[in-house]
Amino acid sequence: MNNNNSITTINQEKIKNNLSYRAAFMLILKRDITIAFRHRDDIINPLLFFVIVVTLFPLGIGPESSTLSRIAPGIIWVAALLSTLLSLDRLFKSDHDDGSLEQMLLSPHPVFILVLAKIVAHWLLTGLPLIFIAPLLAVLLHLNENSYGALMLTLLLGTPILSLIGAIGVALTVGIKKGGVLLSLLVLPLYIPVLIFATSAIDTAAMNLPFSGQLAIIAALFFGSLTLAPFAVSAALKVSTN
Repeated sequence: MNNNNSITTINQEKIKNNLSYRAAFMLILKRDITIAFRHRDDIINPLLFFVIVVTLFPLGIGPESSTLSRIAPGIIWVAALLSTLLSLDRLFKSDHDDGSLEQMLLSPHPVFILVLAKIVAHWLLTGLPLIFIAPLLAVLLHLNENSYGALMLTLLLGTPILSLIGAIGVALTVGIKKGGVLLSLLVLPLYIPVLIFATSAIDTAAMNLPFSGQLAIIAALFFGSLTLAPFAVSAALKVSTN
């Protein structure tokens, strides 16, 4: 009986901890989304930047559909990458400035859960709108009709990687004034594999060939980033705030 009671107590404690972790995750997620909607420029600016960069290419290169169709995957992905990079600075900066980042690090909850909530909020506010608007801009660039599925899948898997990897760079530079240039130098080389395999998948789909290999590599990068990035960001934040 004693063994059964102890097992029941342990199970109840595990359930309580899981609920508290979930509550902490949702609290940080809702907090960041609420703050972002109060400062709507933080949401609109990266999206406008994405639209402007994509629409400038037809004006600069010319309206030839064959040329635009060939370079459309690269244009869309480079614009998405730069838009994400533009929005990364606000991920931890405001929390660092008002002292809430130190409070988060002192929280009894695991820091990686709170960090993951902030990264998810960043992707919902930055990456998800890009995914919705990308097909409309792809029409402007005369993207091959066979490539739309590949475009959406690569963006769906690839944009979270940009947020996860970018968060590591932000955590390392959060204590540095005007660390935007250093952030770009740290993060951009790590974005290159995602850019290469995503554009390759879209180009392969345009030739009506299977692109599951490129998609599998992007998926592997996503799950690897999702597993390791929150822990790396937690460690980087502890170093940067000391």
